[in-house]
Amino acid sequence: MSGPPLITAMETHDIRFPTSKELDGSDAMNPDPDYSAAYVVLKTDAGIEGHGFAFTIGRGNDVQTTAIKALEPFVVGRRLDDLGAPYKEMVHDSQLRWLGPEKGVMHMAISAVVNALWDLKAKIEGKPLWLLLGEMSPEDIVSLVDFRYLSDAITPDEALRILRKAEPGRQERISHLKANGYTAYTTSPGWLGYDDDKLRRLCKEAIELGFTQIKLKVGADLEDDRRRMRIAREVCGPDFRIAIDANQRWDVGSAIRWVNALSEFDPYWVEEPTSPDDVLGHATIARALAPIKVATGEHVQNRVVFKQMLQVGALSVVQLDSARVGGVNENIAILLLAAKFGMPVCPHAGGVGLCELVQHLAMFDYVAVSGSLEDRVIEYVDHLHEHFVDPVVIRDGRYQAPLAPGFSAAMRPESIAEYAYPGGPVWRDAGSHVLESR
Repeated sequence: MSGPPLITAMETHDIRFPTSKELDGSDAMNPDPDYSAAYVVLKTDAGIEGHGFAFTIGRGNDVQTTAIKALEPFVVGRRLDDLGAPYKEMVHDSQLRWLGPEKGVMHMAISAVVNALWDLKAKIEGKPLWLLLGEMSPEDIVSLVDFRYLSDAITPDEALRILRKAEPGRQERISHLKANGYTAYTTSPGWLGYDDDKLRRLCKEAIELGFTQIKLKVGADLEDDRRRMRIAREVCGPDFRIAIDANQRWDVGSAIRWVNALSEFDPYWVEEPTSPDDVLGHATIARALAPIKVATGEHVQNRVVFKQMLQVGALSVVQLDSARVGGVNENIAILLLAAKFGMPVCPHAGGVGLCELVQHLAMFDYVAVSGSLEDRVIEYVDHLHEHFVDPVVIRDGRYQAPLAPGFSAAMRPESIAEYAYPGGPVWRDAGSHVLESR
């Protein structure tokens, strides 16, 4: 073999976990999620595989998997070299763009494939992705970004200046991460389907495990939210950070009234208070609720919407997602935008494998983009990590820096087989009536 490895095949898998049984992941907009992964494996003539996925919550995961399969011609038969090129080709393809453009099922499919390419690249280089990116030159990082639609907010030259400013101290920051990790916060106590005793127990456990912030889901019933916030505040104490997450439940006016009614419990931020597409609505909410922070990003569909939100002061916490936008390349653009506007990045995670992926992006941001850990935390949810070959490690409330080569995206083969939908043993044993409801 000469030159970079040749991608010889693509496999896709519809993988679903019946998390709705225990109401894990339940919130005001998603009361019964079955955490799922539309999963892709890229095979090469070197015998190394690249893994990626799009996260869904059950129904429609087959549609997402089919969308990923439609991208096979962009990668199979290609040598792994410039990872700016395949991302831009997929995003710019005229026929694929008609399905978005740059949003929804097709854009998430692009994310899965792009992330699988980066997983493959990092494995070939023998480095965890955060370190691979963190050691790249500013010029190489900038070459990965599509600046179309962004140049009124950030230009390639401005991006270079941001990256060059962060170059001094890179090695010290790498050493710091390896020694100390990256601060996490936990959402595990906060699901709406949990009773009060479970909420109390999980709040206590979060403190004992070293977390300094938790997040509660809100938005279904105001008096219920007030009771749950009161319990959490009593358990956690007055100085502990408690964020709240409405998962897009409210209109603008409702968001302002509801959060004001919870303000006595000192929420640190309110997440997704309204539609993730409503840039001006977020700005109105942010002005009305200050100093309570507004955080959004889990469902923001592309870098252009992030740009607008930053331009109009619609958020004060940038919550990028590793699998919502067009993968690593587009998330680098979002990190650069956040650095340009001086906003902290506190990534969304949880679900299936999102913790595994997004830790790399946050650590890369610290090493090579922002150079800062101030007011920065990564979400952590204690679900489904056992299904990954290189699962996240949390110690004393901190993500430990992954050291294995790759993007931490590879699922265990036995998990893929067991939870494949609809033919895997877990779903066959569930019975046809359960399958029909999904």
